[in-house]
This record gives sequence, C-alpha cells and structure tokens, in this order.
Amino acid sequence: MIYLDNAATTRMTNNAIRQMYKIMNEDYGNPSSIYEYGIASRGRIENARNVIASTLQVLPEEIYFTSGGTEANNWAIVGTAFSKRDKGSHIITSRVEHKSVIKTCEFLERLGYEISYIDVNEAGVIDVGQLEKAIRPDTILISVMCINNEVGSVMPLKEIGELAASRNVLFHTDAVQAYGHIPIECHEWHIDMLSVSAHKFHGPKGVGFLYIRNGTNIYPLINGGNQERGMRSGTENVAGIVGMAEAAREMYENMDEEMMKIKELKNLLYRELHNRVEGIHAHGDYIEGASNILSVVVDGVDAVCLVDSLGQNEVCVSAGSACNSREIQSSHVLKAMGVGEMAARSTIRLSLSKYNNREEILKVAEIFEETVNHLREIY
Repeated sequence: MIYLDNAATTRMTNNAIRQMYKIMNEDYGNPSSIYEYGIASRGRIENARNVIASTLQVLPEEIYFTSGGTEANNWAIVGTAFSKRDKGSHIITSRVEHKSVIKTCEFLERLGYEISYIDVNEAGVIDVGQLEKAIRPDTILISVMCINNEVGSVMPLKEIGELAASRNVLFHTDAVQAYGHIPIECHEWHIDMLSVSAHKFHGPKGVGFLYIRNGTNIYPLINGGNQERGMRSGTENVAGIVGMAEAAREMYENMDEEMMKIKELKNLLYRELHNRVEGIHAHGDYIEGASNILSVVVDGVDAVCLVDSLGQNEVCVSAGSACNSREIQSSHVLKAMGVGEMAARSTIRLSLSKYNNREEILKVAEIFEETVNHLREIY
C-alpha cells in the first residue's frame, strides 16, 4: 500500500507507540492520585507539556491538552465568545476554514452572535484588506487557519496577527495542518490561541492541545474535576499526551530536512502526473503552498470514482478533506476559491509525509495514469 492521505491522518512514529504502550501497560496511574503511580503519571504529563511548549517557544502553563483539533477550535471560539460578551458579539473568520470552525461559528450565529466571513483569492489565501475593513469596535475574535487542509494554501498569519493586535482583537489560528510541519512564531505573529491535533504529525488520534497566551481570558467548555488548572476537566489521556509529545519532538528535531525532502517529493509527484496525464491542474499556488499537500483537478473524471479505483490498486488518496469525503457535495473551500462545480467534483488531494519516498511517487504516477485512462474510457 502507498499512503498519500497524510492530511487526513498519519502513521504513528515507532517511538511514540513504544512510549504509549509502556504507559498503558505499566505506568497507568491516574495523574490526579497522590500515590506513586499517580505522581509518575503527573510527571509524564508535565514533561510532555514542557516538550510541546519548547517547540513553540512558549511557557508550559500556556499549553492545555484536549481531545484534538476539533475540541480546541470549539473551545477557542466559544470560550472567547462567552467570556467577551460584555465587549461585543462580532467574530471574523474566513470562508475556507475547517468545518470545526465554520460549524462552531454557525452555532454562535444561532445564539445571536454576528460572524463575518472573509473571502479568499484563487490561491485560497485570505483577503487581508477585506479583513481589516471588517473589524469593528465590537469585534472580539479573529479566527483564521494557518494552512488549509484541502488545498494547502498558507495564510499570512504574521500580517493578520499584527492587524488583530493593533485593534485589540484576540487572534486564534487553527494550526492543525501546520504544527509539526512548519516553524510557528506565536509571539512574533501575535497569536493568542492556537489549535493542534496530534494525529496530523505522526502522533495518536484523540489528543491535541490549545495554546492560550497568558492573560487571554476564555471560558472553559468542559467542567468537572478541575484538571488542566480548571480550564479543561476530565482525566487526562496520559498515553496520548506522551505519544503526542514524542511525535512533536521528532518532527521539530528534523523539521528543515524533512520539509525539504517532502517538498521535493510533492514537486516530483505533480510533474509526473502533469506529464503523464492530460487535463491535470493544481489548485492554488502549489509551489508556495504547504510542502506536503497537493490538490489537483483531473478533467472529466469523478473524484470519488478515482479515489475508489486508486484504492483498489493500493494507493490511498482523498477526494477533498477526510471530513468531507463521504459527503456528496462540493467543497466549500473550492467554491470560495471560485472553482466551478465540475472541477470541484473532479478534485483529489494527495498529501505526503516523511515516510514516503521517490520510488513510491513514481509508482503512484504510473498507477494514476493507468487508472485515469481506464476511467475515461468507461465514462
């Protein structure tokens, strides 16, 4: 099997698996307990918090563990909305955010909040000029993702953060596709909150974190036993947290080298596909976009059929984002970029990781050519 759906989820590192197994099999104490097993578990959590904080060059107490990126996004947006209601009820986001942001904003709209959705250009990058004009005296939050999960467009976070800070508006970014893949400067980019999910950078599923800059007051969403300093209750997922920290440590140790390698493989993949198959076009600016995400339209071929056919040949790719792959509808991201209905339904996403190699890429291009030609003959 050749796996090219790493924007959906990634293979875990061996070291993360080993550490998680040890915790689940041996060091399984409740971290809230005061006996030795519990104290050891608490130490594991705090060590993991220190590791993750170091990758962002922030304070350990600014890291709060969650069940993943969706929870972190919900918490950042709803927690801010509820805590800032006395200041205002206006939130700004983009039209290409992950559904966990879009749906959360729609939920707040039903509660009486006002949401402004900012347009993007044909490359999927937000219009900062429109964003600036949208800021009002009652604006309490700007939430814009770092890297788009469907097309890999990279947002100008530093520019957005500086704008938000100059207008005294909190700035949250969904960094699920960015953390572990690119350097992130929380202080320099004026990021107040940042959401991360472990399974996007070779950690386990079901765990993530929310960075909350000290002095940023938001309400907790989950109340109970006062874990995470009273901000996110519930017995901590010790094994998941430790596995996430180990994956983060590995990714940040070799980031520059891995980024360069993956970028070269992505460029090779597009060149091979473009040269072998007529009617293939990349969405957005694939050169300037994320190093690991390639979104292409294959003229005259239904994306769902193509994904299924490639899967039968043991090549794993996605028709848009994983969260949308079972829905028979056009991508809201592609629509916002001005992509037509037919092109949107012929779009697939190929996403790479450090576990891919040149031989796999060349094999995929060969299988891809055969599969597309076969489907075009049929339909």
